[in-house]
Amino acid sequence: MDEEPERAKRWEGGYERTWEVLKEDESGSLKATVEDILFQTKRKRVFESHGQVRLGMMRHMFVVIDSSRTMEDQDLKPSRLASTLKLMEYFVEEYFDQNPISQVGIIITRNKRAEKLTDLAGNPRKHVEALRKAVDTPCVGEPSLYNSLSLAMQTLKHMPGHTSREILIIFSSLTTCDPANIYELVKTLKERKIRVSVIGLSAEVRVCTVLTRETGGTYHVILDETHFRELLMLHVKPPPASSTSECSLIRMGFPQHTIASVSDQDSKPSFSMSHLDSSSGPGLTLGGYFCPQSHAGVCSSPGQILPSPVSSGHLSRDKPRRLQGREVFTCPVCRTVFCVECDLFIHETLHCCPSCIHNKSTP
Repeated sequence: MDEEPERAKRWEGGYERTWEVLKEDESGSLKATVEDILFQTKRKRVFESHGQVRLGMMRHMFVVIDSSRTMEDQDLKPSRLASTLKLMEYFVEEYFDQNPISQVGIIITRNKRAEKLTDLAGNPRKHVEALRKAVDTPCVGEPSLYNSLSLAMQTLKHMPGHTSREILIIFSSLTTCDPANIYELVKTLKERKIRVSVIGLSAEVRVCTVLTRETGGTYHVILDETHFRELLMLHVKPPPASSTSECSLIRMGFPQHTIASVSDQDSKPSFSMSHLDSSSGPGLTLGGYFCPQSHAGVCSSPGQILPSPVSSGHLSRDKPRRLQGREVFTCPVCRTVFCVECDLFIHETLHCCPSCIHNKSTP
């Protein structure tokens, strides 16, 4: 029998001749090469940023979590479901740190149905609590991509045109049980400018490939738990805004935090706008954040009233200042030089140059 000709598999491409990356210095040490690899890893997130591409400040995203019987598999420890929910807690916190005036909702699909775990909201604590309670969710039946996408679309289609409409699907199964032709739904999602991305936990599925390609999303299949976390973090940064997306001016108020006590005779109780539609949670309150325009109160900032109450720090996160260079990085405005660690801290946490802020505050 003739031997099959040697052909490199696509997944082997990234591992071809990796030993050539390691190079010894004059003393025979690999320290310089290892330090350079670590440096490139640290800078990877900044290098992969969208540069001068316009990004949206306000995002509306539904995360669909597969809760079918395949989520009981233990290739991720202790199980796919437990690992996914734990990583989702971290994702929610990072998402609202980088997108403080955006909203997220969570949908689970199992037994051929889809149900909302949380509605679109800007309160990360609400989502984290729901995810922790979902650990005991039984994994049964098959998922339904059609029902999940339809449920998310019913809310996203009413979102204003200047915001991004996104769906992120964490898909474990290799099948989907749908009540209608899903490819017709894909056309509707494309028309409504809803971007769908998929993270696969098993293998590539044809319908997911078509879904993400037609709606402008991304599709990745995880290698392990570390890779799973990296893929989730790719969706923390907002996607590039469409050239056809609307541009609107939004009034925003910068509220002050008021704390009052029962003994204060001038204090007046008020309802929190964030709890008017909720059957649970506090009713009348004496403190909170009060909008300077409408004088409406919310328990936390940013809130969901018009005009939207936000802090100046929330807006600064959506317009980070780019620092450039190789071994050291220089602010293009004040010309202050930073090391790689400080540069990463500025990009990922501060989102503004501390030297520029100091210079402005100095008389």
